[in-house]
Formats: sequence, structure tokens, C-alpha cells
Amino acid sequence: MREQGSIVGVRVSHECASVDELEAAAVESQRHAVETLLSRPGVEEALALQTCNRTEGYVVVSDDETGRDALSLFTHGVPEDVVVEMDHEESLRHLLRVAAGLESIVLGEDQILGQLRDAYEDARGVGGIGRLLEDGVTKAIHVGERARNETGINEGVVSLASAAVRLVDRECSLTGETALVVGAGEMGQLAAKALSEHVERVIVANRTVPHAEHVAETIDAEASAVALDAVSAAVESARIVVTATGSSGHVFDAATFDGAGETYVVDIAQPRDVPAEAADIAGVTVYDLDALESVTDETRAKRRRAAAEVERLVDEEFGHLLTQYKRKRADRVISAMYESAEQVKAAELNTAMAGADFDEDQREIVESMADAIVSQLLAAPTRSLRDAAEDDDWSTIQTALELFDPDFGPGSGGPPAFVEDMAIEDIPEGMREEIPPAVLDQLADD
Repeated sequence: MREQGSIVGVRVSHECASVDELEAAAVESQRHAVETLLSRPGVEEALALQTCNRTEGYVVVSDDETGRDALSLFTHGVPEDVVVEMDHEESLRHLLRVAAGLESIVLGEDQILGQLRDAYEDARGVGGIGRLLEDGVTKAIHVGERARNETGINEGVVSLASAAVRLVDRECSLTGETALVVGAGEMGQLAAKALSEHVERVIVANRTVPHAEHVAETIDAEASAVALDAVSAAVESARIVVTATGSSGHVFDAATFDGAGETYVVDIAQPRDVPAEAADIAGVTVYDLDALESVTDETRAKRRRAAAEVERLVDEEFGHLLTQYKRKRADRVISAMYESAEQVKAAELNTAMAGADFDEDQREIVESMADAIVSQLLAAPTRSLRDAAEDDDWSTIQTALELFDPDFGPGSGGPPAFVEDMAIEDIPEGMREEIPPAVLDQLADD
């Protein structure tokens, strides 16, 4: 049974895809992707999550085929074998795992939680977040916070940036060297901070120089800021380059590294900032996301025990989330039940008071008594309906509809409020037998 559709998701991530394939799946921006998804027929809600090692899309639709068609936005240029499609429950569980850091290259890394929050705000800003994604994404963020507060999942190397620094530190001594960090976003800030603990000087380059200056001011090392168009000169004095911009194209030309001498470049941007040809230049070593796996595998081994705790946490919260959805489905039946009772109450009060000479205080007493009777009578059915929805007990819900919905039954003008939004194939067989044929025909036509 579906309340305003169900979630369909798709992902292309480091678990299956190469850097080139991740680049092919990348979209212009999360916000623009959501706007594009919402313009597709049948899409009610949408979310896009794009980081340096994943591109994911989620839509709320009435059927899975409509969802897959809309999500081709992310997959049309990507080999089928690296695309993972997810149904409603798979999408929800995956979002919880992503927020907890279980799906990251660096197991338990903290940045993904902030990135998910940004994706949520981007989607909400253009009208992409409705009831289903609101509950799913906020639950995922809650799980991510619990994972980091209650377990050791984020101890040790906690970001791609710190993994990048460790990788270069294996290849050459960083002591006394100059490092260039390109990009002043969160990943650039982390890279600058990690490098400042090893090198003598850090140059921060960014399209907006004040942002680069801010990063330079926050690190404990000699640091300076330059504009993005000055990176060619900065490369000449830097032995280590870590680049992590949000640019949609290459920030460097391969020729930028000609004559730079021995230079170690770590490109953790997605799409890549550095063209592949740069690795062919003598003395230049280029590492990308794939190369970071060796460093992050060590961290992953250290965090396996914590990861097992987080897996249990995800299972627990996933169960709570499904229960939450089910109870909300019951709430729609409960709403119809109370609406019906209110109609009966109002009609009976009008009849009782029509010929009576009640003053205002007496009328209030009678109305309060009627309200109390309705509340007490419906309290137990309300609890039973919520429990029934949690247990997928649709026969109980069926009985409630028959008892409390005045428009449900022979001679009705249409399906009841709870049923009218359901697809015909979603109605359990036991319930179909009790629905008037005319109503079933109407649902089938819809």
C-alpha cells in the first residue's frame, strides 16, 4: 500500500564504478538535478546526493518504472553494471547507511553527514522534499549523528583529505615542503589542516580569494591565498598538490605541470580537476580516488568492530522508520474515522438543540460532553488501527472503514478517502472483496 507513491533510488558509487564512470554520472549541481527530476512526469518528490565518490538520485513516484525513467538523468552515460537500482525499502536503508559512514571510501568519515544535510537543503529549497523524503532523510541524519556520538566509527583517518595526506607522506617526506591546496570548500579546508601538520608552507587557491584567505587563516602553518588563475605559478613552488574543487571541468591543464619537477598530485574532486594526461609528465605522480583505497583499507580494518555496532544501529532505526511510515498510513484511516464521527456528532447536536432553549453555557456543556464521548469511543480503535498498520493487518483496517466511513459501501459515490489514493494492485485481496464493484472500476480506470 502506498501513501503518495513510494521511493525509487539509483546510485553510482566507488563500490562499483571507476573514477571515469563516476565522472560520467555527475550532474551539474544537486539543486539543478532536483529541479530536472521534478519536471519529469509522475515525480512528486526528489533528492540528489553528489560527492567526490558517489552520485545518487531518489524520487517519489506512483510506480517503479516511472522512477527509473526519471532517474536516467544519472545513468544514461554510465555502463549498466555499475548502476545500482533501489526500491523503496532499499533506498531508505541505503540512505541510513550512507549517513552513518558505512558506504564511504573512508569508513565512518564525517563529511558525508554534512553533505547529506546540504543535499536535503538543496532539494527542499526547490520543493523536492515532501512527506516521504522528509521522514527518510531526517531519519538518516539522526542515524549518522548517533553513529558518531555512540560508537568509534569515526576514529583515526576520518576524511578523504587526511587519507590523501597520508598517501603522499608514504611516498616522500613532507617536512620543509610547500603544499598547494586548490579549493576552499569543506574538503579543501580539511586538506589544508591535515597538510599544515607536516609541511612548512601551504598555499590555498580558490576562485573566490576571500574564501581562500579564510582557510589560510585557520591553519597552524605559514599560509597564503591566491586566486584560481594563479595556480600555474603556485605549482612551480609546491611539491604536493591536493585539489578538491566543485568545478564542472578541469581546473588544471596537463601543461601546467611541465617543468614542475617532482610533484605529487592528489585529485579528490568529482568531476576531476586534473586531466589524466598530467600523469604522463616526467616527475609528476597523480593519485585519484581509486588510489586512496589502499590507505582507507587500513582504516576500515581498525573500524570493523565499530562498524558492526553501527550496522545494528542502522537495523534498529530502519525498523523504527518503517513503523513510522506504517503508522502514518493508519493515521489516514484514523482521520477518516474521526471525520465521520464529527459529522455524526454535529448532526445529532443540531437535532438535539433545534427545539431546545439552551443558553450559551448550557450549549457549551452539551458540546463538550459530545466531544468527550467521541474521544473516548475512538481512543481504543485509534490504538488498534496503528497497531494493525504496523502488523500489516489490513482486515482490521477494512473493518474500520466499514464501521466509520459513511461513504464506504454500496451506493457510495466513490472510494473512501483512504482508498482513493491507492493503486488497484496495492489493495489486499481481502479488502477488494468488500469494496463495491463500481468503486473498484473507478480505481482501475484511474
